[in-house]
Amino acid sequence: MAGKGSKSADGFSAQERAAMKERAAELKAEARRAREADKAAADEADVLAKIAEMPQEDRSLAKRVHSIVKKAAPELAPKLYYGQPGYARDGKVLCFFRSGQMDKERYSTFGFSAQAALDDDSGVWATSFALIEPTDAAWKKLGDLVKHAVT
Repeated sequence: MAGKGSKSADGFSAQERAAMKERAAELKAEARRAREADKAAADEADVLAKIAEMPQEDRSLAKRVHSIVKKAAPELAPKLYYGQPGYARDGKVLCFFRSGQMDKERYSTFGFSAQAALDDDSGVWATSFALIEPTDAAWKKLGDLVKHAVT
């Protein structure tokens, strides 16, 4: 009769087999986290490269937006969204920047997707904002909106 510490046919006790399974699961989780970290770093590099390609005016706006979003909602992950900078939670884009010059539009925009928690009691709220030459107060409002959107 096999006791608690006795070896099985493969030479390992039940406790040793359990420890090996646990270690295998740890290694698998570490590898998954590393892949996710590599993907997150690659996604952010893609966003920064896209910003670097923008015409100077929009590049300045996009850099400021990127900085504000990262500060207001560090849990959002940068990723390209229709070829422009976006910021996602759980893989779903919550907010984004659109270069007016690259889109051949009159102005650049900062917008929110339906994933954003912007709902209020009025039943109507803005989901997109034109960016031409925002004031410091406008940049602060944008940061506040991002914070609100992730709640």
